[in-house]
Amino acid sequence: MGPPRDIDAAIAVLREAVASGVNHIDTADFYGPHVTNQIIRKALHPYPDDLVIVTKISARRGEDGSWIPAFSREDLTAAIHDNLRNLGLEVLDVVNLRSMFSVQEPAEGSIEAPLSVLAELQQKGLVRHIGLSNVTPAQIAEARRIAPIVCVQNHYNLAHRTDDALIANLAGEGIAYVPYFPLGGFTPLQSTTLSDVAARLDATAMQVALAWLLQRSPNILVIPGTSSIEHLRENLQASMLQIPAEVIADLDAIGINAPNRRHAS
Repeated sequence: MGPPRDIDAAIAVLREAVASGVNHIDTADFYGPHVTNQIIRKALHPYPDDLVIVTKISARRGEDGSWIPAFSREDLTAAIHDNLRNLGLEVLDVVNLRSMFSVQEPAEGSIEAPLSVLAELQQKGLVRHIGLSNVTPAQIAEARRIAPIVCVQNHYNLAHRTDDALIANLAGEGIAYVPYFPLGGFTPLQSTTLSDVAARLDATAMQVALAWLLQRSPNILVIPGTSSIEHLRENLQASMLQIPAEVIADLDAIGINAPNRRHAS
């Protein structure tokens, strides 16, 4: 909640990222709220032609920082216009509808009504593409009967592997998979195996975790967050790291041993 401690540093990170070739930024107007999009606009507007900004709707923040579902037509429409205004755009590249039946993880429930509203807003020219976040396979199937879906954003990383089969299915359909908490989120990945592999490859553990995701499937797009230019550069270097097949097998075992946990041992 609220602005970052150092807004100038946040602006510098954004500009360094784009200057380094990053062309996919994940955001939401409920981050802050409003603050994150306003910083993106200050740092990068007018935006490069190849920059894709992906935002999310269907939640808002309580005064205590809590997450509140915002699925009504009025909430969703207001969220689109908030994103447009704060990003300084006339049309949003990609908007993810975030399922809020459970804040922490995907939970079943129909998303037909809110997705239909988002599809109407797309038809009005306010949204180019639609994605989903925090969803189950059944919800993805339901959504695809309403509108084309270009991406799915769920919790996934080296240790949290619930979506293994889903990733393969989406790849076959040409749908991008965007793992959030790729480095473990608020509880960073910890694993003796990961640390050992990092030492063997002369890399950091987080670089190995990102490289594993990039090699996991061709439809995976990573969105590691950082407030530091130094960490940004480390993250970008992960794209150059090639993990040998036998080492991939060692890393895969982390998720097998801890299929639904953010920590692995």
